[in-house]
Amino acid sequence: MSRPDVYSVVAESEGRIVGSNFLWEDAAIAGIGPLTIAPDIQNSALGRRLMEDVLACARRKRFAGVRLVQAAYHNRSLALYAKLGFDIREPLANLQGPALRLDIPGHTVRSAQAEDENACNRLCQNVHGHDRGQELRQAIQQGTATIVEHAGRITGYATLIGFFGHAVGESNEDLKALIGAAEAFAGPGFLLPTRNGELFRWCLQHGLRVVQPMTLMSFGLYTQPSGTFLPSILF
Repeated sequence: MSRPDVYSVVAESEGRIVGSNFLWEDAAIAGIGPLTIAPDIQNSALGRRLMEDVLACARRKRFAGVRLVQAAYHNRSLALYAKLGFDIREPLANLQGPALRLDIPGHTVRSAQAEDENACNRLCQNVHGHDRGQELRQAIQQGTATIVEHAGRITGYATLIGFFGHAVGESNEDLKALIGAAEAFAGPGFLLPTRNGELFRWCLQHGLRVVQPMTLMSFGLYTQPSGTFLPSILF
């Protein structure tokens, strides 16, 4: 709530906070969530009002698009987001398990440095149509960002292999290298598009398990990714 690049809104009832929502404004495409509602207030249209509030903020600030990740089992939120104009873009699997400690031949993983930013941003631009430079810069400063090099150049990076991190690569081998080098999978794990059957099977074959199915949804501008990627919980 203290971050200047995150718009925060809460709902109150009789002096008690009963709901909240957030708009992450640190990229060209904004991210929404987490949306939370107190159990005794659910099914009262409060979720819709909180979503409408952050969407109005996104329109005021002229974001080209917004994205969110929805828990696939939650039918009501899926229906709400669809009625608000969101489209389903990717089925996801939330994966967790022990660190793999694997090396991928020809792919070297190391910590990302400030001088790697431009190459990483170009890579993200090529994959998604926009970069996520501010997130990358923060991850480098925090020491969580990693890059993978192949044939003498940067071919993939991750801000974190975990719920709040994203990754992009030119090929599945780049993402395998980043996942294989991760010391742990932060939080509940990381998100993987299940339509990438090769990478999904590779993770399962190496002992990772599906924690829950999720869904990437978007409103407004969406560019179909042209490379391999791992989304964050925000988008």
